[in-house]
Amino acid sequence: MDKVLRFSHRLLEEVLTNADISVDMTCGAGNDTLFLAKISKKVYAFDIQEEAIKLTKEKTKDYNNIEYILDSHVRANSYLNKEKIKGVIFNLGYLPNGDKSLTTKALDTVLAIKNILPLLEKGGIVVICLYPGHSEGKKESEEVIKMVETLNQKEFEVLKYEYINQIHEPPFLIAIEKKI
Repeated sequence: MDKVLRFSHRLLEEVLTNADISVDMTCGAGNDTLFLAKISKKVYAFDIQEEAIKLTKEKTKDYNNIEYILDSHVRANSYLNKEKIKGVIFNLGYLPNGDKSLTTKALDTVLAIKNILPLLEKGGIVVICLYPGHSEGKKESEEVIKMVETLNQKEFEVLKYEYINQIHEPPFLIAIEKKI
């Protein structure tokens, strides 16, 4: 059985080709950006922390198809030049081994999801890894769920992939596929 992050990558692998554009909305330590760089034509990698951009650049130094952007994912659309996006990943929470007080925020994340959906190609996918095990992550998880539950089922299919027998509020995944 796939862990949450591995499953998110598997979903992206199913839709992305080397002719597609993808976005890592929270590049963090660079693992998702590296994954996307291997299978996409171009990757936009966002983070608000200089340390995250630095770590991602180091991890992806062998790839020249990445644009690193030190800015919030809320403003991603202003960098994407109305390009059609095929795959998007949000790996929320805080930078691994970083300052745990610097976390993604519920309202920003919901707005970033709403902003990116119009740029998603038909058949494209947004995967969101949520971490309800800390207070801001719990609030963020609840707000994201509320928002995606309102998406029109004729336009989007929404999946929730989660553990149901784990303690301590394990991470879970939301996947949104654009149907039209």
